[in-house]
Amino acid sequence: FRRAHTLTVLFILTCALGYVTLLEETPQDTAYNTKRGIVASILVFLCFGVTQAKDGPFSRPHPAYWRFWLCVSVVYELFLIFILFQTVQDGRQFMKYIDPQLGVPLPERDYGGNCLIYDPGNETDPFHNIWDKLDGFVPAHFFGWYLKTLMIRDWWMCMIISVMFEFLEYSLEHQLPNFSECWWDHWIMDVILCNGLGIYCGMKTLSWLSLKTYKWQGLWNIPTYKGKMKRIVFQFTPYSWVKFEWKPASSLRRWLAVCGIIFVFLLAELNTFYLKFVLWMPPEHYLVLLRLVFFVNVGGVAMREIYDFMDDPKFHKKLGQQAWLVAAITATEFLIVVKYDPYTLTLSLPFYITQCWILGIILVLTWTAWRFFIRDITLRYKEIQRQKQEHRHEKDKCLSNGDGHSALLDEPNGNKPWDRKP
Repeated sequence: FRRAHTLTVLFILTCALGYVTLLEETPQDTAYNTKRGIVASILVFLCFGVTQAKDGPFSRPHPAYWRFWLCVSVVYELFLIFILFQTVQDGRQFMKYIDPQLGVPLPERDYGGNCLIYDPGNETDPFHNIWDKLDGFVPAHFFGWYLKTLMIRDWWMCMIISVMFEFLEYSLEHQLPNFSECWWDHWIMDVILCNGLGIYCGMKTLSWLSLKTYKWQGLWNIPTYKGKMKRIVFQFTPYSWVKFEWKPASSLRRWLAVCGIIFVFLLAELNTFYLKFVLWMPPEHYLVLLRLVFFVNVGGVAMREIYDFMDDPKFHKKLGQQAWLVAAITATEFLIVVKYDPYTLTLSLPFYITQCWILGIILVLTWTAWRFFIRDITLRYKEIQRQKQEHRHEKDKCLSNGDGHSALLDEPNGNKPWDRKP
């Protein structure tokens, strides 16, 4: 039935598109016809994928919604591959087909400079530095970390990613001026206020979702209109709840997996800034916002698939399809950045930044070796020694009768146990 339904929808869509093209006179603009043909092809592919793609782990608000984003992932990855195989000039000019205002170099905004919280030299507005930093990206930081918390579902991992990204901004501000910020912008406005408040609200939402009673009832079986409206709203909440317990220190496999998740998250965050830089897109452009909306939808599914694969590898024998696509998209975006501006990426880090990162890597590797190798060997050696002592104690107890005399002397007639005759 599902296959027949899909073929019917595809047939109707194809006929509708063909009918439209037959009714109107075909324009002689090659660029316009090319864009229209590409959009029609994408629509047909999305229609096929929404009905035929494999379901993911989420079923609310509807499985077709998540199948749609899976197909969008495929389309976006194909678009990135196309951009990757263009020359730098052609790739930047190709963005004009999406928006004619693109394809021109843009100046990078520097958020550093005067870092005085209170500027006595400006009598009219001594707090002008704070108001200058309060742009549209402040609520974007908050909502972004609120949604990321719903995806990761772990306070410690969210805070580690938040703090690590600020260190990356410190380390890479010599490459992108956009990373140059005041110290209070890094740690007070970003980490504590925007990111921290977003993580806190996200954890409160997760707590509510974990305590919520998941007892679904058909819409038409609910007698009151208020109950029907409440049921419609709850359709956009999870069908059931799974609490994420990453337990990174429980095994080497989980530790490496959690480190990999953090690495991909940070790389995807960096790609946001570097793609804007190499493709000449202003930060407020709608394509930047669409990319963030895309990652919010596909990232939640990918995190659930990764957790299921880690938590129960016997049942989930393969990593989910959305997780693989997110990893491929992140890697392809990084390759585009490397190809389009290798000079910026190869700007050497300042010496003190390099020392800090080397020290951090050494500390992480040292802790990993101690926790999963040296500590296990030490505990195993202590357990073996304890078992040997218990065995020796039991042997001495068997050879003793409890009053200090040998059990051999208590044998009748002075016979030894091994001298007895059957």
